[in-house]
Amino acid sequence: MVHYALGNSLVRSLTLASRPFFEQPPKDFSEVPLGRTMPVLVHAREEELGALDALAAAIAPYASLERVSEGQMATLCPVLKVGDGGAVSGLVDRRGLRLDPNALLQGYFRTLRHYGGSLHSSSRASNIRREGSVWTVITEGGDNFSAPVLVNAAGSWADKIGEMAGIRPLGLEPLRRTIITFDAPEGSDLSGWPFAKTVGDELYFAPESGRLFASPMDEVPSDPCDAQPDDYEVALAAHRVEERTTIEVKRIVHKWAGLRTFSPDRNPVAGFAEDAEGFFWLAGQGGFGLQTSPAMAAAAASIILGRPWPLEDVASEELSPVRLVGHSA
Repeated sequence: MVHYALGNSLVRSLTLASRPFFEQPPKDFSEVPLGRTMPVLVHAREEELGALDALAAAIAPYASLERVSEGQMATLCPVLKVGDGGAVSGLVDRRGLRLDPNALLQGYFRTLRHYGGSLHSSSRASNIRREGSVWTVITEGGDNFSAPVLVNAAGSWADKIGEMAGIRPLGLEPLRRTIITFDAPEGSDLSGWPFAKTVGDELYFAPESGRLFASPMDEVPSDPCDAQPDDYEVALAAHRVEERTTIEVKRIVHKWAGLRTFSPDRNPVAGFAEDAEGFFWLAGQGGFGLQTSPAMAAAAASIILGRPWPLEDVASEELSPVRLVGHSA
């Protein structure tokens, strides 16, 4: 999703700067649209109205919001519990975007190949070293790659890659997030349903390929790994769906988990390491990496290539890894 009920002002500025790319990508970037409009509904119970007001004020500079009543929420999302014990007020951004991750990734790969780049999967790094002005990465398969700039975009493994290269880690923390999919109530027309989120980090759910998906918005510390869903978080997701909606989750169709990696101040990182020439950090995108990727890519290219800074409302210092020195201890 592209929405503004996530992160802080820096994340929202990066999201806003990225939106034009999703709506009007470069010519020949993708054969299909990168996203489609889906309303975003943030809902609140009586005791959460203060948090809803604060969120409305925080989002107002970035998106046009509509305050909606119980009846309006019930019309937009028929399964949402409203009234006594349920949601009593909400915020709607009717210009939310549901992204197509595959189309976006394929577009990036197509662009990479157009400019002479190549993708090497299943190529785990076994050795990283700098010799003179060149970084060299040797894989477990024996392949050898060399360049004057090494971009560390290894997600949850970014600190591990830094350590392998002899670079001081940033204190990045991988956090596991769980998703389930389940059947919608029989006869439901999901075509106009929103991406619905509690005002606090408790639950979100939305239509997904004729079913619904949901997350309890868990953030469980993890080592870098191929994350697997934990039974507790799976059950918690179903429980929270039943608490906040009129749905009974009778059968979980699919379940999966992924790692979202945050820096200590929960802002993304883009910049050269202070302690090694040519080592570039591109990490800590948390749960907002996809929706901020065009802006983060432009920022990274600007720093690496010495181009004019492309982001009007974000300073390069806000993304710099230098701000995190000392956090890894």
